[in-house]
Amino acid sequence: MLVDEHDRETGLASKSRAHAEGLRHRAISVIVVNPAGQMLLQRRHAGKYHSGGLWTNACCSHPRPGEPPVAAAARRLREEMGFSCPIKPLFIVHYRAAVGELIEDEVVHVFGGVYDGPVAPDPVEVDAVRWIGIDALMTDTEAHPESYTVWFRKYLREHRAGVEELARPV
Repeated sequence: MLVDEHDRETGLASKSRAHAEGLRHRAISVIVVNPAGQMLLQRRHAGKYHSGGLWTNACCSHPRPGEPPVAAAARRLREEMGFSCPIKPLFIVHYRAAVGELIEDEVVHVFGGVYDGPVAPDPVEVDAVRWIGIDALMTDTEAHPESYTVWFRKYLREHRAGVEELARPV
């Protein structure tokens, strides 16, 4: 779903065309923490068409035409990570960045949820998962930024307070 600078729909393009031409489009991301305040990370499958092998938040994707962002986020969390949990809006962020030969120009609706249970990631999407505390995560992303996706580093850098609020132990 192509969008303007105000996140208003302007048309449709395939995911490959949007990324090849750097067209601004809508995306979703989900950040999941457990009751102890640890964040669930996934390492993207090495074969992904971009950012393969990098650590990122629980899931990221794009809404289908006509699909509300919250519905897309819930759907992709189930599909990618094999579980569902209640999610709520955290923030909306825009970024434009080169990812290999492609260009991400995304208006991302970021959602958050708390979950404590089994994780069954789709092996086509995810190579590994881990839970990590926010302080350890911040230290590691500063020491090894090349190990994390560009969008996830942006979330942590620019929206740390919202991420920390979600990650407060309950």
